[in-house]
Amino acid sequence: MRFSPRAIGLLAAVVTVTIWTGFIVIARASAQRTLTPFDIALLRIVGASLVLLPWGWWMVRRRTTAQGSAAPPSSLAGISPLPLRTTVLLGSFGGLLYAMLAYAGFFHAPATHAAVLMPGSLPLWTALLAAVLLRDHITPLRAAGLALIVAGDLLVGGRSLLAAFSGGDVWKGDVLFMLAASCWATYSVLARRHAVDAVQATIAITAFACLVYVPSYALLIALGAVTSHLAIAPWSEIVFHMAFQGGGSVVISGIGFTRMIQHYGPVRSTMITALVPGLSAIGAVIFLDEPMYWNLVAGLLLVTAGILLGVLRKSQAGMAAIPSTPASGRTAP
Repeated sequence: MRFSPRAIGLLAAVVTVTIWTGFIVIARASAQRTLTPFDIALLRIVGASLVLLPWGWWMVRRRTTAQGSAAPPSSLAGISPLPLRTTVLLGSFGGLLYAMLAYAGFFHAPATHAAVLMPGSLPLWTALLAAVLLRDHITPLRAAGLALIVAGDLLVGGRSLLAAFSGGDVWKGDVLFMLAASCWATYSVLARRHAVDAVQATIAITAFACLVYVPSYALLIALGAVTSHLAIAPWSEIVFHMAFQGGGSVVISGIGFTRMIQHYGPVRSTMITALVPGLSAIGAVIFLDEPMYWNLVAGLLLVTAGILLGVLRKSQAGMAAIPSTPASGRTAP
C-alpha cells in the first residue's frame, strides 16, 4: 500500500512535533529517576550509533568503491561521510555539547522552562550567529521577532536568576538550556555554511560523539571523576533511553523533519515546529504536575509570537532559511 505525498508529509509533521515535545517532557522525568546526565547522554549517543554508524560505513564504502580507491584519509575512521575537519567541528557542537548541556539542565530546572528556553531561543541564537558568520541581514521585522523572543526568555529565566539570591538553583538549568540552544544554533549555522547534506551531517555528528564521548565517559568513570548509575538502573530504563533518545530524537525526528521540509517547504515547516514550546509546556503541566505561572504563560506567548514573526518575514522575502534540527542540519532536540 502506497501513501500519498500529502499523507507522508502529514505523518512526518506529527511524528516530528511529537518526538520534539516528548524529548523535553521525558528528559525532565528521567532527571527525577535513576540515571545521571552523563548516563543519558551516553545512551542517546549509543542508541543513535547503532543505527547511524553502519549507515555511515556503508556510505563511505559505496563512495570509495565507486571511486576505486581506499577510504579517504579525511574520513573519521571510515564511518563519517563528511571530511574530518567538518565532522569534528559539527560534532563538537551538535553531537557532544548540545546533549550534555541539555540533559544537565533538566536536573536543575523544570520542563516548562526548557520548553521556552530551548526550542524557543533557537531562532534567536541562529539569527545572531548567521548575521556574524554568514553575513545574513536582520530586517526590522525579524528584529521585532527576536525582541519578542528575548522578552519571553527574560520573563521565564529572569525570575530564576532573581531567586538565585535566595538560594534557588533553577537558574542553573535555565543557563544550561540557553547554552544548549546556542550550541545547536552554532551547529545549524556551521552546517549551513559548509552546505552539508542533512543525513550525512547527522551521521557525522553521531560518529564523532561516539568515538569521543564513549571512551572519555569510560575513563572518567574508571578514575572516579564522574558518577554513573548505569549499574543500578533497570534494564527497561536503559533500553528506553537508547530507543527514544537515540533512535527517536536523533534518527527518526531528523528523517521526519527532512520529509516534512520536502512536502511543506521550510516556511510552513517552521510554523509547524512553533507548536513545540506550547505543547511541551502543556505536557509538563499534565504529565509532570509542574505549575504554570503567569510569567511562563506570558513568556511562552511572546516566544511563539517571535518565532511566527520571523517566519512571516521569511515568507514575504521568499527565503528558504530555517532554524535548526538534527537530521536536517538545521533544527531539533
